[in-house]
Amino acid sequence: MKRNNKIEKLYQLLKRKHNSPNAQWSLWCKRKKTEREREEVVIGAILTQRTNWKNVERAIDNLKKEGVDSLNKIAHLKIRKLQEIIKPAGFYKTKSRYLLNLARFIVKKYGNIKRLKKEKTKELRQELLRLRGIGEETADSILLYALDKPVFVVDEYTRRLIKREGICRKTSYSFLQNLFEKSLRKDFRLYQDFHALIVTDGKSEK
Repeated sequence: MKRNNKIEKLYQLLKRKHNSPNAQWSLWCKRKKTEREREEVVIGAILTQRTNWKNVERAIDNLKKEGVDSLNKIAHLKIRKLQEIIKPAGFYKTKSRYLLNLARFIVKKYGNIKRLKKEKTKELRQELLRLRGIGEETADSILLYALDKPVFVVDEYTRRLIKREGICRKTSYSFLQNLFEKSLRKDFRLYQDFHALIVTDGKSEK
């Protein structure tokens, strides 16, 4: 696939239009995250499925109030307790299973987020995708925002923007991810900001 200059121009356009990403992105796009902040992004990547960010914030606040806002502590929770805590995020019965499975996987295999971050991107992506409830968008969000891996995240906002700008007709996940990654320098900071700006722009268009 050839480099597409329209992608770079699109980034510059969104940057002029929205400046820097804010709201949830102030943490997700933060350059030097603490281990706890990285874990919060991992948790948020599960909780944000099929809901708005305000509901996710309420669920994360509940986890903090209960003192179980780390992957290790979540991994040792009973599922019913976790369901009660994350209820504001919606679909809490399903999400509690997904979050518990993910937390236990990370804690059991890697011990902590620092060791997880050292794993090779391709292998780790495959491991995440094998976990129930983690699709490409969620896996790549964890890789990009929690672990600083240069993997571009594709979501519905990305597809709409590409269609609106007439850049291409194909909208499959792998095609668009490849399009963005081939058209941009390989830099997780750029990928974080660009995707965050795409979501910001998509929400402003509603």
